[in-house]
Amino acid sequence: RDRFNVPVPDEKLEEVPYLKFEEGSRELTYMRERRAALGGYLPARRRKAAPLEVPPLSAFDALLKASGEGREMSTTMAFVRILTTLVRDKKIGKYVVPIVPDESRTFGMEGMFRQLGIYSHVGQLYTPQDAEQLMFYKEDKKGQILEEGINEAGAMSSWIAAATSYSTHGIPMIPFYIYYSMFGFQRIGDLAWAAGDMRARGFLLGGTAGRTTLNGEGLQHEDGHSHLQAATIPNCVSYDPTYAYELAVIMQDGMRRMYQEQEDVYYYITVMNENYEHPAMPAGAEAGILKGMYLLREGKGKKGAPKVQLLGSGTILREVIAGADLLEKEYGVSADIWSVTSFNELRRDGLDVQRWNMLHPEKPPRLSHIEECLKDRNGPIVAATDYMKLYADQVRGFVPGRKFFALGTD
Repeated sequence: RDRFNVPVPDEKLEEVPYLKFEEGSRELTYMRERRAALGGYLPARRRKAAPLEVPPLSAFDALLKASGEGREMSTTMAFVRILTTLVRDKKIGKYVVPIVPDESRTFGMEGMFRQLGIYSHVGQLYTPQDAEQLMFYKEDKKGQILEEGINEAGAMSSWIAAATSYSTHGIPMIPFYIYYSMFGFQRIGDLAWAAGDMRARGFLLGGTAGRTTLNGEGLQHEDGHSHLQAATIPNCVSYDPTYAYELAVIMQDGMRRMYQEQEDVYYYITVMNENYEHPAMPAGAEAGILKGMYLLREGKGKKGAPKVQLLGSGTILREVIAGADLLEKEYGVSADIWSVTSFNELRRDGLDVQRWNMLHPEKPPRLSHIEECLKDRNGPIVAATDYMKLYADQVRGFVPGRKFFALGTD
C-alpha cells in the first residue's frame, strides 16, 4: 500500500476493501484505454479473416502426371515440390510458414535455406559448417523458415501461433510443420489436442511414416499408430497417400477448405522416404481421394475367376499391388485394388451416414462411401496398411455381411 500509494486508510486494511479509482484519475483512464485496445470488456474471438486466393489444382500439374519411367521419388519429395510452388506463388507465398524441428536435410528441404532463409531475430552470428556448399545453413532476420532445433514442443507451439494467426491478428498464415511422424502426436499430443480446441488451421506432415519405413534406428522411428492418435481429434483431418497426385489433391483441397471456406480444421498427412515411380492420376479420382478411397485398378482375372477386394494405403499400397499380381498369376484370383487415402475419413463418413439413417427411419437408408464403392464388388475384403491392424479395422462395421481381414504391423 505504502510503496504504490494505494488510497486505503489504516482502519480499512483489515477489511481488504475493493479499490475503486476516482473518475478521471490517471489510473482509471489508463485501465480503460488498455481494455479498449484489447477489444473491450467481453472476451471475443475472430472467426474469420480475409480469405486467401488458393492456387488451383492445375498449379501442381507436374505432380498429376506420371513421373516417367525410371524417374523415382518419394512422397516427401513431392511435398517439398508442392511447398516450393506455394512459396513462389505471388499471392500466397508470403503467408507460407515452413517449420522443422531439426531434420530439414533428410526431408530434402535444404534448397530452401538460401532461397527463404531460416528466421533468427539476431541474424547469422557465426559461420556455418557447410558455408562452402551451395545450399548452406543461412540464418536471416527476414528468414521465412522456422527451425526450432530438436524441440518438437517449441516447433508445435510456433505452428499453433501461425495456425491461429487468422484469429489472433486477422492475418491467415499457412503453416507446414514437417517432422518424423513418431515424434509428433507421440510427444506433443496435448498440444495437438489444444490446437483442435483453438480451431487451428494448417498442415502437419509426418515424415518417414509407417512402422517399416526406417528400421535403421530401431523402434524410436517406427510409427505404427499416429493415424489412430489423429483420429481422437475431431477436427484433425488425416490422410496416408501413396502417390504424388493424391498428395497434391489433398493439400490443394485442404487449403481451399481452411483458407477460402474458413473451416475450423487442420490436416495431418503422412509422407514416406521410399522412392518409386508415380503414375498419372486416374480420370475422375479427385472425389474418391478426398473421401478416403477410390478404385486404383480393376482385377485382371479371367471371366468367372474368384474375386477379392484389396485395400491399401501409404507405403503398403505398393505391396498390395504386388500381392494382386501374385494372386492373379499364381492362383487365378482376380483382385480389385483400392487406394485408401484415409481410413479415418471413411470411418467418420460411415458414422455420419449411420447417424442419419437412425434419425430418418422413414426414408431410404443412405450408404457410406466405402459401402458405395464395394456394394457391387464380390469377394472377401483384405485391408493392409503400415500401421496397427486397428487403423484399417475401423471400417469393418461399414461393410456388413462381408468377410473382412485387416492386416497391420501389430
